[in-house]
Amino acid sequence: MRLISRVEQGWHVITVAEDRIDAAGAIAFKEAMRGSTEGGAGPVILDLGGVDFIDSSGLGAIVAVMKHLGGERRLHLAALMPNVDRVFRLTRMDSVFPIHPSVGAVTGQDNDS
Repeated sequence: MRLISRVEQGWHVITVAEDRIDAAGAIAFKEAMRGSTEGGAGPVILDLGGVDFIDSSGLGAIVAVMKHLGGERRLHLAALMPNVDRVFRLTRMDSVFPIHPSVGAVTGQDNDS
């Protein structure tokens, strides 16, 4: 699972560089996320702008990452494509995660924010 990690305005931003988070890649996603967030501090933004499919295994992997981060490091989701957004809303996981229209909407880098 390819992830791109950077710090932006004090936020740890992780971009998923894959178009799917599904049963075939869920374990690799969790391991890659743990590696990217280990030893860090502060909130994390998971940029899902390139992900156009997620299944229950992918959803479970994102929940596992949230639990791994613990209470002090909140996991925010950004830039959900319509199909992915639908999964989060249908499963009511949109009430568990803060969901933002873009990374810039969270970091204050959008011109519209």
